[in-house]
Amino acid sequence: MTSNPGDSRSDKYFGQALKRKEDPRFITGAGNYTDDIVLPGMLHAAMVRSPYPHAKITGINKDSVTGMPGVVAVMTGQDIKDAGIGSIPVGWLLPELKTPAHPAIALDEANHVGDIVAVVVAENRALAEDAAALLEVDYEPLPSVAFAGAAVAEGAPVVHDDVPGNVAFNWEIGDPVAVQEGFNRAHKTVKLRLTNQRLIPNAIEPRASLAQFTPASGEYLLYTTSQNPHIHRLILAAFVMNIPEHKLRVISPDVGGGFGSKIFQYQEEVIVLLAARTLGRPVKWTARRSEAFVSDMQGRDHETETEMAVDENGKMLAFRVNTLANLGAYQTLFAPAVPTYLYGTLCNGVYKLPAVHVKVQGVMTNTVPVDAYRGAGRPEATYAVERTVDAMAHALGEDPAEFRRKNFIQPDEFPYQTPVALVYDSGNYEPALDMALNMMKYPELRAEQARMKGGNKILGVGVISYLEACGLAPSALVGQLGAQAGQWESSLVRVYPTGKVELFTGSHSHGQGHETAFPQIAADELQIPIEDIDLVHGDTGRMPYGWGTYGSRSAAVGGSALKVALQKITAKAKKIAAHLLEASEEDVEHADGVFRIKGAPDQAKTFFDVALMAHLAHSLPDGMEPGLEATAFYDPKNFVYPFGTHVAVVEIDTDTGKVELRNYGCVDDCGPLINPLIAEGQVHGGIAQGAGQALWEEGAYDEEGNLLSGSYMEYTMPRADDLPMYQIDHTVTPSPHNPLGVKGIGEAGTIASSSAVANAVLDALWQECGIEHLDMPYTAEKVWKAIREARGEMGQAADD
Repeated sequence: MTSNPGDSRSDKYFGQALKRKEDPRFITGAGNYTDDIVLPGMLHAAMVRSPYPHAKITGINKDSVTGMPGVVAVMTGQDIKDAGIGSIPVGWLLPELKTPAHPAIALDEANHVGDIVAVVVAENRALAEDAAALLEVDYEPLPSVAFAGAAVAEGAPVVHDDVPGNVAFNWEIGDPVAVQEGFNRAHKTVKLRLTNQRLIPNAIEPRASLAQFTPASGEYLLYTTSQNPHIHRLILAAFVMNIPEHKLRVISPDVGGGFGSKIFQYQEEVIVLLAARTLGRPVKWTARRSEAFVSDMQGRDHETETEMAVDENGKMLAFRVNTLANLGAYQTLFAPAVPTYLYGTLCNGVYKLPAVHVKVQGVMTNTVPVDAYRGAGRPEATYAVERTVDAMAHALGEDPAEFRRKNFIQPDEFPYQTPVALVYDSGNYEPALDMALNMMKYPELRAEQARMKGGNKILGVGVISYLEACGLAPSALVGQLGAQAGQWESSLVRVYPTGKVELFTGSHSHGQGHETAFPQIAADELQIPIEDIDLVHGDTGRMPYGWGTYGSRSAAVGGSALKVALQKITAKAKKIAAHLLEASEEDVEHADGVFRIKGAPDQAKTFFDVALMAHLAHSLPDGMEPGLEATAFYDPKNFVYPFGTHVAVVEIDTDTGKVELRNYGCVDDCGPLINPLIAEGQVHGGIAQGAGQALWEEGAYDEEGNLLSGSYMEYTMPRADDLPMYQIDHTVTPSPHNPLGVKGIGEAGTIASSSAVANAVLDALWQECGIEHLDMPYTAEKVWKAIREARGEMGQAADD
C-alpha cells in the first residue's frame, strides 16, 4: 500500500473513523425534509397519470371535478402550452441524437404508464388525490413496445414519429479492425448474450416539491428533493420556465437518499412552479410509493452480446461489445451519456486488452425513462466484462482468479492509455486481489466446493476485479463529448471573527456524510477543532455555483475545491500572523491552531487572534483586504479510477433452486480514506444494492409496456436477513490528479457486487451441470428450471 505524497496535513481528523455529525438529527426524527415544510396558504397537487403505455389523449373533462369542495384548479397540457413552458431538455448531446419533446404535462399523447396527463390542485392532499382519481380523461390506446430488441425489429410500433425506427442514437468507440485482427489470431474465443435487467430506484424518501411565487419581486422559491440544486435552477429558469435565473432559488434540504434518481429535472417541479405562479399560493406535491414506481427514472436495461479472444497463453487479445440500451419513452438529463461514455469507455476493465470495440444503440420504448442509477453505466460495463472473463476462464479450464491476475495492467504501466479513450491515472490491482482471496480463504472455498459437488447443496465462488471512472472531469473534455454542463465544483470558506467556520459547497449530501467528512478536511488544514466547523449545502441562495453530487464526485471534486479554498485561508492567516508577530512568513509555523515563530514558541497568535484581527482590520499588512474568506473553483484534470476485487460465496439448493448469499468479501481502493467509517457504510449499502439486482430485483414489463412489478408485492428488495456480514478491507493508491489524492467510494459496492454474485451463481451452475450463463435475477424458480433443463429432468419434473 502507498501513501499520498506531498500532503502536509496532520491527519488528526483526516482518516479518522468519526461518527457522523448529522446522524443525531436523523435518528431522533429532527431532520427537515421537503414534505416537512409547511408554508402559509399552501395547496396540494395530485398528478393524473396515464394507465396506458401509449395513448392519444382525446379529451379531459375538467368539469368532472372542478365543482368538488376544496378543488382549486385543474391543469392540463394545454395550460402548459399556453403559459409558454418549454420542453424538459436533455443534458448530454450525442452526434445525430434524436430528442423528442418532453412536456411537463402530456398534451396530445401519453407515452408510458405514469406519464402525467393532468394535475388537480386542492386545499389538502386527500382532496387533491380523490379528485385526481375522479377526473374524466378519454384515451385512444395506441400500439406500444417495451423491450429494446422488439422496438428495433421491423414493423415495431413507433414511440415517437420524430424517432424513426425507435433508434435515438448509434454510438461506438474503439477500433473494429484491430478487434477483428485479434479474433483472427485467437487460440480461444467465447461469446455471451447478456441481459442487464431494469431496476427501479427506491430511496427511503420519495420525491417531493414545494413552490412559492412572490408577485411583488417576481421571485420563485422551490424546495425539492434534488442531488444538484444548481442544475435544477439552471434548467428550470433558462430552458423550461423562461425566467431570470437569479429570480429562482432552489433549496434541497435534508434528502433521504437519491442513488441517481434525484439528479434529474422532473415534470412535477415544473408543474408546482407554474401552479404557484398561476394560483398565487404555495403548491406542494409529494409522491406516493406507487407513483415512484412509474415516475422515477429507472436504471440499467441493456441487451448485450460480448465476445472475447485470447492467445495460446491465455492472454487477452480482443473484446467486442454490442449493446441495445433501452432509454424508455423520453430522453432525460444524463440518459445519452450513461450507456455510452460511462459504459463503453469502461469496457476495458482492469485488463491489458490490446483491442476493444463497443457499439451501442439507444432505443426508445413505451416505458418509464432510463437514466443514471447508482453506478450509472459502470455496473453495466463491469457485468459485460467480468461475466465474459469468467466464461473465458471456464472455457480455458483456468482458475478465474488466476486468469484475471495474468491479464492485469501492471503498476509500472500507469498512466495507462486504454483502447477506448480513457487514461487510467494510477492502479495496483494485484494486492487487492491477493488480500481479497486471503481474506476469504479462497483455496479452502474451492476445496469445499469440490466436496459439495453432486449433493443437494452446491457452492459457488464469484471473483471479480472491477474498475470505475468517477469524479467526472474535466469540463473541457466532457463538453467536447456532449455534456451541457461543467464538471468543476466550488467551495466557499467563511471564517467569523470568533474563529468559527462555515464551509459552503456546491456538492450535495443525501446520505454520504458530507457534514462530517468535509469538516474533517477543514479541521486539519485550519488546525482547529472540528466542532468549530459547519457545512452548508443544498441552497442556491447561500452558496457559490456548483454542479452537485453524482458519479462519486463529492470528495474528489468537491473536497478538492474545499482544500484549495482552505489553503487560501491558511495562506492569508499566516500573513496576518506574521505581521502581528513582526516576523517573516518563512519564520512562522502553523500547528494545533496556533501560529508560532520557529524556535520561539512563546511568541504566538491563535487562530482566533488572527480571525478577529482579520475582521477588526486594526493591524493588517499593507494592501491586504479585511476579512478571512476564500472561494475556490476546482476543475479536475482527469477522472479518478477506484478499483478493487470482490468475492461472493453462494450456496444453491438444487432441489428448490434457492440461492443463499453465504459470505461476501471485498478489497476496494479509493485512495486515502477521509473517514473509514463512512466509507465502510457506503460499501455496505452498495453491496446490498448490487446483490439486490443479482438475486431479487427486476423492473418487469409486459410486451406492451405495462409495469408488472409496480409495488413491493412484486418488486423484491433485499432485507437485512438476506445478507451476510461483509468482510471489508482497503488498499490505498492515491490519485495524482487532485490535492487530496482521493477517489470515489459511493458507487463501488454496487458496481462490483452484482457481477460478483452473478459469477458466484454461475460458477456453481457451471461446476455442477455446465451452465455457461443465466440472466439475473437468480430467483429460485429460474435457477431450479435451469438445473432441471441442464440435467434433462424437465419432462420428468412436469410428470411428477
